[in-house]
Amino acid sequence: MIHSAREFWTVLHGMVLGSLFLLSFSGVMVALYGLRSDLLTPRGVSQRIRLLKFGTVAMAIVSWLTVITGTYIVYPWYRAKPPQEVSNLLEYPRSYLLSVPDLVIFHTFGMEWKEHVAWFSPILATVVAYVIWHFSDQIAENLKLRNAIAVFFIISFSAAAIAGLFGAFISKAAPIL
Repeated sequence: MIHSAREFWTVLHGMVLGSLFLLSFSGVMVALYGLRSDLLTPRGVSQRIRLLKFGTVAMAIVSWLTVITGTYIVYPWYRAKPPQEVSNLLEYPRSYLLSVPDLVIFHTFGMEWKEHVAWFSPILATVVAYVIWHFSDQIAENLKLRNAIAVFFIISFSAAAIAGLFGAFISKAAPIL
């Protein structure tokens, strides 16, 4: 049960949007690698292209929403500075992580990844969507193009997956209350 607006936005950011992007990755990859003119009829190629176009655009949008909600809604709560008189830092996740030597790595590496590298995910997902829309008539015939699309998509997925993993660890160690 969600008890606060902060908890709602944190769940929406990570468990809904982030998970949706990560889970749909395999579907798009299967569709991309199954898109071969020697295996499909022209009608099958056309149908697969249409699914890829809309699937990758939806995934790019979900990726942007994930990063934007994390950066502009959840992250400010994470970085909130405690007042001088506060001794219990559990309500101030960044300060709490930095105050516990065993947890400092979650901030110094984990949050740095989430703050900076995670932005590669929506950027590259958008690149993938653009290339699929722009070169849709060539993808089924061109293995190098499919492989290039897959590389960008795998990097996008990896950036999001690692950010999600860090997010889960950080939320466990220092939840946003």
